[in-house]
Amino acid sequence: MSEIIDPPAPSGAAIQRLKPNAVGLVGVLFMAVATAAPITAMVGNVPISVGFGNGAYAPAGYFVATIVLTLFAIGYAAMSKHITATGAFYGYISHGLGRIVGLGSGFLTALAYMVFEASLIGIFSFFGNDLFKSFFDVDVPWIVFAVVMLAVNAVLTYFDINLAAKVLGVFLITEIVMLALMALSVVFTGGGPQGWSLGSLNPLNGFHSLSGEVAGTDGSMIAVAGSAGVGLFFAFWSWVGFESSAMYGEESRNPKKIIPIAVVSSVIGIGAFYVLVSWLAIVGTGPENAIALAQDSTTAGNIFFNPVHEHLGQWAVDLFKILLMTGSFACGMAFHNCAARYLYALGRENVIPGMRRTIGATHPVHGSPHIAGFVQTGFATAVVLFFDLSGRDPYTGLYGLMALLGTTAIMIVQALAAFSVISYFHVQKRHPETANWFTTFLAPLLGGTGMLYVIYLLAKNASFAAGAAASDWIFTAIPYVVGFVGIGGVLLALFLKYKDPQRYADLGRTVLEEAHER
Repeated sequence: MSEIIDPPAPSGAAIQRLKPNAVGLVGVLFMAVATAAPITAMVGNVPISVGFGNGAYAPAGYFVATIVLTLFAIGYAAMSKHITATGAFYGYISHGLGRIVGLGSGFLTALAYMVFEASLIGIFSFFGNDLFKSFFDVDVPWIVFAVVMLAVNAVLTYFDINLAAKVLGVFLITEIVMLALMALSVVFTGGGPQGWSLGSLNPLNGFHSLSGEVAGTDGSMIAVAGSAGVGLFFAFWSWVGFESSAMYGEESRNPKKIIPIAVVSSVIGIGAFYVLVSWLAIVGTGPENAIALAQDSTTAGNIFFNPVHEHLGQWAVDLFKILLMTGSFACGMAFHNCAARYLYALGRENVIPGMRRTIGATHPVHGSPHIAGFVQTGFATAVVLFFDLSGRDPYTGLYGLMALLGTTAIMIVQALAAFSVISYFHVQKRHPETANWFTTFLAPLLGGTGMLYVIYLLAKNASFAAGAAASDWIFTAIPYVVGFVGIGGVLLALFLKYKDPQRYADLGRTVLEEAHER
């Protein structure tokens, strides 16, 4: 075995491991892509980019995001060849930028994934309520759908990751097939009413801001205006979760090989799919028609529904609406798994005394982080009940506000992760056999800089992204919550450094034994 440079595991009680070799490359890809929620991202985010961002050039914004995130993924994948840990960002940043920044990032990542599940429960419940009203003329309270999703997620997390991967795989394949059918129907019917709009595929047009006039849905001319920043922000938002592939390394087969492949291929695959689907939806509807439809939230989804109805029929529209519900469910389930594994990663290092025996424990049979999963279920339940009892809307309130909170936290961590790659390989000069001027320096530098730009866009356009919920005190509290959690992790690390040096030394150093950093 190669020389071990860092301690292989925290001191003290034996670490309880996740079930090894439980999932292969396809399973990891399903988990990662499901968190990006292709159908929800397309129908939810593309209309906003079209109506208030870069107009018909929204696909170009997705092209820009693909380039930046691919650069980020190249460095991220290089790190995954040497460090395999469930707390992926936490472990990488701890090794690259130090334990203090690492624990702060670990807390932020856990926060992001924990609130993302609650966020997706909100949009799942919104779609469920709308679906039952449309199909059965029955107004089922959204909280009913929320409780069902909470219960199913809790049960699936109890078992090993292979079961969750299979369930997610079914949901993911159906939504990808539906979006692909829509796109192909446009291609094979000769395009849309206003041509092919090839300018939408030029990445330089991603920085174009919408302006001018278009014919509204009632035939009258309406003035339209947007900001390229809004379009780019929503494009980047559509990818949140792809990075989760690295956290399944301990449960995967041959992680040193399949995790780097999963990281890069998920980014490129999602990116190509997003660009083509958004472009063909706009082509099928017509660029000016798409901009007009996007001005009203009640018609915005027709950018996708209209070409589906025209080329495939009403049955396909109905199926599309069902898949919006199942797609958001799959995304929420994937984030539940992410949150449980981050809580477990922090717990097994006994960051707070007693955590190793509770959330840091795994199931003796299934090898799953079952206690961490139940803790996450309790947290998500509390958030959902708060929004329900306070009378807030499941879409603009629960989904929108929790998504903004999680996105703010995860974007900061992604930027830190990019710069940790540079520090690890070029400042600390670890693994010269892997270090490379492009893959471990220039690519993460450009990717990290791009992430900082996205954080700037988020800060600049946060009130617009929140919509009607921008007046809610929860929206105002978001930066303070992110700061409190991140700084809390930093302060805890500093406390451990001076009061408990051994536990401090263990931070971010629990990795898969047979695939330890080497």
